[in-house]
Amino acid sequence: MDDDLLNLLAQLNMMCEFKEETPVLVLDDLNTDGIQMDLPSANYGCKHYRRRCKIRAPCCDEIFDCRHCHNEAKNDLEINPIDRHDIPRHEVKRVICSICDTEQNVQQNCINCGVCMGNYFCDKCNFFDDDVSKKQYHCDDCGICRTGGVEKFFHCSKCGCCYALSIKDTHRCVERAMHHNCAVCFEYLFDSTKNITVLPCGHTIHLECVHEMKHHYRYSCPVCSKSIGDMSNVWQKLDEEIASTPMPEMYKNKMVWILCNDCEETCEVQFHIIAYKCSGCNSYNTRRIQGAPASC
Repeated sequence: MDDDLLNLLAQLNMMCEFKEETPVLVLDDLNTDGIQMDLPSANYGCKHYRRRCKIRAPCCDEIFDCRHCHNEAKNDLEINPIDRHDIPRHEVKRVICSICDTEQNVQQNCINCGVCMGNYFCDKCNFFDDDVSKKQYHCDDCGICRTGGVEKFFHCSKCGCCYALSIKDTHRCVERAMHHNCAVCFEYLFDSTKNITVLPCGHTIHLECVHEMKHHYRYSCPVCSKSIGDMSNVWQKLDEEIASTPMPEMYKNKMVWILCNDCEETCEVQFHIIAYKCSGCNSYNTRRIQGAPASC
């Protein structure tokens, strides 16, 4: 790739405006490094949660600090692929108090020593966590606990997930938008512990994956190919580049058919080596197609 093209891509990268603060979802989050926990729970729990109990996995009858510890251990590359599995979180029935080692049914307070095993406790998810600053809440429609405060989120029945109130009237509904794998890293999104964003097209993706895409000059949804943000500055820059790059005489009258990924319209435009501009919405997020579209 020559230096001029690399410079152009770098300029376009800075011009792409992707608003990440509005559509971000905060899901079942983990502890943040450096957070100060209350002294009674500081020595208990794991890297994922601070709490005073462990769980007995119903799937393999083994004891773990939390479901994430189980899933990491049971999906390790050294484990036989046939034996790899995730814990069915709603089927956890037994917990072990970290203070007195008493095994018991799932409940917030130990039946033996009386200690509170988690300041936040959900008897539907069998979930304990001492860090209530996450503002955990249980969503009956999602069927799991989420973080960020119930007053800041709403459940979209068509998308099948909790979204930030700031996008309640503006997001584009996609049926079961969260019930699939991230199109970049292939991690299941619905109960992911990473921040997730809703693209203008309605598809969902990890926020860190969007940043990775931008780092590699990818500005379109990996599912439907629509632009992931306001590209007007980029299109203006491409206008300037095309105007300053005239085609040789033999190509000046060459016409090609294109499909616009943004407005989904087809049109015939003049051939150019840099990019093709949609005559309908002025987007350069287009692709060349063979011949004119079939008529009805």
